[in-house]
Amino acid sequence: MRLRRPGRPRRFRLADSAQQVVGGFLLAGPFVVTEEVWALAKNMRLVQAFATVAVVFAIGYATLYKADTKRDSDEEQTVVGIPVRFLSLMAVSFGSVTILAVLFGAPATFVNAGGDTAELARITFNAISIGSIFSVVGAATADSVFSR
Repeated sequence: MRLRRPGRPRRFRLADSAQQVVGGFLLAGPFVVTEEVWALAKNMRLVQAFATVAVVFAIGYATLYKADTKRDSDEEQTVVGIPVRFLSLMAVSFGSVTILAVLFGAPATFVNAGGDTAELARITFNAISIGSIFSVVGAATADSVFSR
């Protein structure tokens, strides 16, 4: 058992990101390949997609720093004042959905944009924002449950 000096926050490590990745991919997968998600994304307005992104940020922050009483965002490593753990969580949450969507060819499968690249990008962005809600829950939960 390794002892830490009191009052010193635990450093964010690669293992922490790995835990986030596992949780993020685990919950993102089913939503990337669900036709209903892509139908919702097709009918969403851009303002709804950005509101969904804001929800992802709020869920992530609340799960990391409000639900987990062992963590304090003010004591963690930061980049331009933002905790590295939170930045990693957002990258994993949006990144896992994006990677899975591209790997599975989901936009081409579920979106008939008629060659309109901007429409395909809009719907894909919307779908990623939807899938990220579930991904952030998995990533943040894994980070909190498996942290030492």
